[in-house]
Amino acid sequence: MPDDGPERTISLVERLAEVPRDAWDACASPHANTGNPFVSFDFLSCLEDSGCVGVGTGWAARHVVIRNAEGQMLACAPTYLKSHSMGEYVFDHGWAEAYERAGGAYFPKLLTAVPFTPATGPRLLVRSDLPPTLQRQLKRQLASTLAGLAQSASLSSAHVNFIEQDDAQALHEAGFVPRVGIQYHWKNNNYRTFDDFLGELSSRKRKAIKKERRQVSEAGLVIEPLSGSAIRSEHWDALYGFYQDTGSRKWGRPYLNREFFHLLGERMADRVLLMVARRDGRIIAGALNLIGADALYGRYWGCVEDVPFLHFELCYHQAIEAAIARGLDRVEAGAQGEHKIARGYLPTLTHSAHFITNPGLRDAVANFCQGEQRAMEHELEILQGESPYRKDGQTG
Repeated sequence: MPDDGPERTISLVERLAEVPRDAWDACASPHANTGNPFVSFDFLSCLEDSGCVGVGTGWAARHVVIRNAEGQMLACAPTYLKSHSMGEYVFDHGWAEAYERAGGAYFPKLLTAVPFTPATGPRLLVRSDLPPTLQRQLKRQLASTLAGLAQSASLSSAHVNFIEQDDAQALHEAGFVPRVGIQYHWKNNNYRTFDDFLGELSSRKRKAIKKERRQVSEAGLVIEPLSGSAIRSEHWDALYGFYQDTGSRKWGRPYLNREFFHLLGERMADRVLLMVARRDGRIIAGALNLIGADALYGRYWGCVEDVPFLHFELCYHQAIEAAIARGLDRVEAGAQGEHKIARGYLPTLTHSAHFITNPGLRDAVANFCQGEQRAMEHELEILQGESPYRKDGQTG
């Protein structure tokens, strides 16, 4: 679909339902049903329609939409006016305290991200059937719009979390400060089987994983990978219970409600991979994954029975097996967790970008992020030294 000219309109959408699903997904992914699942219309609308974001949640939708002169949608960005910093996984609490100590109001702020989802993906969404030059122009326009909105509305800041490299350049040109973090991802080296993957590990690590898996297999459990219509209400009920229990112990108040899981099963079951463990027919544990075009994304896990190594089996080993079977390039297992290294998930830098409207604080944040990046790169080097994979020339 060509752009008929430079005349474009920019609008803010307070409900995703105001945007045609196909028009959003044409920007979110060249193949909406197989691209990044989190920026899809269906996933974002599940969050809105369930009330997990919206009135009273601190996540007020302000999705940026760019249309051409004929009203055709060319680009968009999932964006929220935030009254707190919860559910973001890129922490700016220190910045908020500094801003408020200086007499300013840090909240509300603008955030372009997928709520409650620390997974890298596109954030400046542009139709893929446009000429490359126009695509770059639109990304720059989205980035400058986000910065301009923060300034014109007298907001403290605009943030874009878990970005891809294509977006990073446009945001840098718009004055956003880059920031890095660390996650742990598993890479598929064209493995045909799980044993092929194990063969890449040192003997000690390979034996440790085999021992973990053997203990789980001897625990009398039945493990089922479920997707599509095989996921029934009983599975969602169990998963929601696990999620509530894990969330309340980890961060106090879980963000998602039961309606979200119902809608996810209704709208995206074919893009969900649910690992459940049963004992005597009763579901005792589960792990939720979403399926992308080139990655499996691990999101939530929980259990009602403590079985040694079951967490590793459902969240990491089963995810690797599924990625191999589906020919996916990687598994992203969520935030944090150095224990993932021993199971083949290596440290990887993640990226975000931040626009601070106050020039003084902007300089301070830029200096902080530069120092933080040096520290992160040093930590990454240390963590990479703990890799379980065989070094060149190593045998066994």
